[in-house]
Amino acid sequence: MAAARRLPVRAADTTLTPAEGPPPFARIGVVGLGLIGGSIALAAREVWPTTLVIGVDRKEVLEQAMVRHAIDVGADDLGMLAEADLVVLSAPVLQTISILRDLPDVVAGDAVVTDVSSTKRAVVRAAADLPGRLSFVGGHPLTGAARGGLGSAAAGLFVGRRWILTPSGDLPGEVLSKVSAFVEAVGARPMPMDPARHDALLAFVSHLPQLTASALMRVVGEAVGDEGLDLAAGGLLDTTRLASSPGDIWADICATNADHLEAAIDRLIEELSAMRRGLGDRDAVMRAFAAAAAWRARLSTRDL
Repeated sequence: MAAARRLPVRAADTTLTPAEGPPPFARIGVVGLGLIGGSIALAAREVWPTTLVIGVDRKEVLEQAMVRHAIDVGADDLGMLAEADLVVLSAPVLQTISILRDLPDVVAGDAVVTDVSSTKRAVVRAAADLPGRLSFVGGHPLTGAARGGLGSAAAGLFVGRRWILTPSGDLPGEVLSKVSAFVEAVGARPMPMDPARHDALLAFVSHLPQLTASALMRVVGEAVGDEGLDLAAGGLLDTTRLASSPGDIWADICATNADHLEAAIDRLIEELSAMRRGLGDRDAVMRAFAAAAAWRARLSTRDL
């Protein structure tokens, strides 16, 4: 039997190939230089060496970004984006929505705006108020790393990964083409999707696993304490890896996808309740495990 394939979370050693021809965007502004934003900046610098990469973040983050050659210039205010022709918003969801309201006052001319938020409906609604000269394409790269922050950023983070795009409204076709070209150049695979469908699916495949891991780790930790954790094997560590995720980002995700998350949590509670009722029923336990194993086997064959 073939060994189960492990999901890669980084591609730090991947070297991107400089693109041929002129870059789709000459001046790229990245707001938020964490894991995703920092990786976008690093990838853009590798693929388009002549492109100006502008960073907006706290001063200490900007200093680190300059040391890593992730950006050419930076500042801690949005005014630095005045001449950008692509603006990438890589901040927590609610902060991204707030920035969208401010962009028309700071970006001087025509520009394309995109984001990397893990929920899409609220962001797309906020972007609908942008003036026509600012074209918005929602985005969500499906990738990550064991640790967040610029220190974990890598130019190859997106190689081979899906990057969902949620175009909406009367978006000019050439804008979507340019954003798709940008995504492909940094190694990812663009995947158009309706914002509502995105939020419904991600509630189950991303958001529910995060909440489940966090709840499980809290229940176990508070029930057994350090003495019990000393007895834990690798299974608990593997199962609760997501419990290390930063709460500030996930608070925004929960707030902007609460309806779908409530439905997902209800489904999980129903399944756990059924398992609880059937603890003494060998056949019921076997059926539950068999169904889970079958879905897990199908997941392991997916090109994630």
